[in-house]
Amino acid sequence: MTGTDPTVDPAALLDLAVRGARLAATELVSRYGRVGALRTKSTVNDPVSEADLASEAVLVELITTERPQDGLLGEEGTDRPSSSGLRWVIDPLDGTVNYLYRLDNFCVSVAVEDSSGPVAGAVFDPVADRLYAAVRGGGATLNGDRLQVNDPVPLDRALLGTGFGYSSGRRAWQGAITGAMLPVARDIRRIGSAALDLCHVADGTLDGYFEIGLQPWDGAAGMLVVTEAGGVVATRPERDPSDGSSPVRYLAAGPTLHPALTATLDRVIAEVAG
Repeated sequence: MTGTDPTVDPAALLDLAVRGARLAATELVSRYGRVGALRTKSTVNDPVSEADLASEAVLVELITTERPQDGLLGEEGTDRPSSSGLRWVIDPLDGTVNYLYRLDNFCVSVAVEDSSGPVAGAVFDPVADRLYAAVRGGGATLNGDRLQVNDPVPLDRALLGTGFGYSSGRRAWQGAITGAMLPVARDIRRIGSAALDLCHVADGTLDGYFEIGLQPWDGAAGMLVVTEAGGVVATRPERDPSDGSSPVRYLAAGPTLHPALTATLDRVIAEVAG
């Protein structure tokens, strides 16, 4: 991507992200409880439903109509280069397994980024009617109310979120890491939506979150929400011993907790690797 046009209004980008997230969620809600998986992607545990595809289609149509020069990257295959310096990174249904099992914890995540990272983003949880929104340098909100991460929180009193991948080998590795983290924290939760986990750090529902293996669409909007709520998000590659790949690790927390959580997770990963 080239540099962002300085005349672009971040508030207008956020407005489009919010409208897109709400429109896509309408597609999801209209099908909720009535669809099954159409196919799988990386493994049999990684499903795609009609709802995923319909949600991404309406997002792509809306963004293309209003900003045809912007790039697009979507979980379900959309990939278009940018000539404007902006790219939309969209997850039309984060938490597909939850959605298929009617566990309610799912959302639409829409972010727009330039060469420096996310500029604006929205994460919409339609079941709970919770809209998380953020603009770079403009703060983060939940249904219009300003957000602030929990801080300070010591690690032994921190409620953490995490998630797992789709292959059995990666899950075994992640499970060993999570098991070693359990004794050092208050507790660990797994709800099955990375975007919502990040937003829960921003709204104080969680104190911190870590996960290895996220894709750009999983975290683009949520990272901005956390950062604009006063939190810290760091990413880096790790080596997955099950397949030799280098999945990206996301770690989000308040500014006091973040260094302690980082150091402890580094130690645990090294110990698990032997």
